[in-house]
Amino acid sequence: MLIASANSTFETRSTQVQQLTADIVLLDRILAQYGQETVSARNLLRRAVAAMADQIWRENGATSRKAEPFEASAASLSFYDNILKLSPRDETQRSLQARALDTAQDLGKTRLLLFAEAGAAIPMPFLIVLISWLAIIFASFSLFADNNTTTIIALGVFALSASASIFLILELSQPFAGLMMISSEPLRSALAPLNP
Repeated sequence: MLIASANSTFETRSTQVQQLTADIVLLDRILAQYGQETVSARNLLRRAVAAMADQIWRENGATSRKAEPFEASAASLSFYDNILKLSPRDETQRSLQARALDTAQDLGKTRLLLFAEAGAAIPMPFLIVLISWLAIIFASFSLFADNNTTTIIALGVFALSASASIFLILELSQPFAGLMMISSEPLRSALAPLNP
């Protein structure tokens, strides 16, 4: 049950990163449809994506334990301002600007969700209780079992299995660090460089 819960957390964060990537590609396409006046905004979007990926993987990493307030990058703030400053010439551009603003807000919401969930790892007291509980169970098994090779091997296999499940729970609860890390590459490579 704990592994399923940790896997659910991992899958939720993975889905949020996929949603970010899809929204970024969609936003770039909307701006491209708007016209040439969005070239600077699209360049800012590319810089904001790199800054966003750096923030997500650093603040959600295993070494980040400090509670720091969320700060939007200068590139992302400037990007949003560029969309607001667009002057639509017709109804199509007005619609595209509104869609771009909505998509940018969706990006911001998903990004804030990832930030808010950054410290949601398994609490240390819970981990200590779980390990103590497993140690007591294995100690009680060994007290009432015959002291032979089969028993020792079986207890060793069970202890290895329990240790592997705890390791799996810890890895899945930190999806932006460790061996089972969500890759930042799809997000970083979502947008090709603009040709001048």
